[in-house]
Amino acid sequence: MAARGHVLALLVLLALASVTAASGGRHPHQHRHRHGRKSARLRLIPSAPGASLADRARDDRHRHAYIRSTLASRRRAAEVGASAFAMPLSSGAYTGTGQYFVRFRVGTPAQPFVLVADTGSDLTWVKCRGAAGSPPDAQPPAREFRPAASKSWAPIACSSDTCTSYVPFSLANCSTPASPCAYDYRYKDGSAARGVVGTDSATIALSGNGRAGVGADSSRRAKLQGVVLGCTASYDSQSFQSSDGVLSLGNSNISFASRAAARFGGRFSYCLVDHLAPRNATSYLTFGPGPEDAAAPSPASAPPAPEQTPLLLDRRMSPFYAVTVDTVYVAGEALDIPADVWDVERKGGAILDSGTSLTILATPAYKAVVAALSKQFAGLPRVSMDPFEYCYNWTAGAPEIPELEVHFAGSARLLPPAKSYVIDAAPGVKCIGVQEGAWPGVSVIGNILQQEHLWEFDLRDRWLRFKHTRCAQ
Repeated sequence: MAARGHVLALLVLLALASVTAASGGRHPHQHRHRHGRKSARLRLIPSAPGASLADRARDDRHRHAYIRSTLASRRRAAEVGASAFAMPLSSGAYTGTGQYFVRFRVGTPAQPFVLVADTGSDLTWVKCRGAAGSPPDAQPPAREFRPAASKSWAPIACSSDTCTSYVPFSLANCSTPASPCAYDYRYKDGSAARGVVGTDSATIALSGNGRAGVGADSSRRAKLQGVVLGCTASYDSQSFQSSDGVLSLGNSNISFASRAAARFGGRFSYCLVDHLAPRNATSYLTFGPGPEDAAAPSPASAPPAPEQTPLLLDRRMSPFYAVTVDTVYVAGEALDIPADVWDVERKGGAILDSGTSLTILATPAYKAVVAALSKQFAGLPRVSMDPFEYCYNWTAGAPEIPELEVHFAGSARLLPPAKSYVIDAAPGVKCIGVQEGAWPGVSVIGNILQQEHLWEFDLRDRWLRFKHTRCAQ
């Protein structure tokens, strides 16, 4: 009797389970996550006893769309986390300037600009519409950033820590805590840029995980969020007439270089084409792994390893990148330059600066270098030509130009081509292409001395790597 009761109870439970399953088939559950996303439930039985293949196909399409969307977003995240990206870089000689220009896209939708690539700047800014203050006699720029047209533009408040602690030359006036952060950015040459600061998204072209051939792939674009951007309403300088602003590559918490390198391997590199190269001679500014990280070739064909020296990310030198010079040689002879000239601790030191054209040497180093070089040209007629002290009529003869070598800490050696320190200043005229700087004071390795070299700034491990290479693509 008891056994019969157990059997009956079991039959009742099975019947109830059957009804529940059928009911569940007619009304599939949808789970909503706390972030508002509906989870996909894969149907294993038809919606109804006579469900058609069309119904199943419709459900499959929905499921497939979900799968594609999920995997695409994960692939994009993986690409941004592991790839490099590259930005076209070219000489500004066609505009009559000694700067290098990079193409930059910012905003949503993206707005294109041409900016000066500057390792001495910590604020990226573009000429801007929407902030008052442009000089009445100024020519309207060809391109202006329109913050109102960007869905991703967000002003930075003047009361924020970013404004008060990190934005260089931010102004103290803050009428309300939510008022935009204003700046009056002053450069060493006396030029200035004024405007307000916000954040926006830069559109970048991923470049195949940084393998050999770092050309950007326009089909693989990504967004770099939270880029600190100055919206410049007015500026004082002819230096900015040929560009739309400045791309900050300096050592700073808010620079574009710091933001991009933090996402792409902790490093960036550039290769500067000849400063007199035509406009279509292009190289790249690359964030993340560069050409040196390509798969290793066979030992017989392996190119020489790059030189490397410690990169001094000293707060006292910020936003500049400092290095330690050990010795300078001309024609194989070490020059007698006091060690203090290269010592950051003793008000000397040396920096690399992509925004400075001519190399500037503190007085003791300048006098030693030009004396050694000019000795070779003693038989040539001197020519007066500003801003150089030593210029020569090269049509009267073409003496051999002695080698210049700069040795850095760690035994790294820079051997620039002769055209980088004895430069063509006019037809038939060559000049020793360095200038005298104040002492005490820092020496500056300018972009002409850097040309035709690949330079990598490893911010994470604090190394500067470089090697001679053909930069033009």
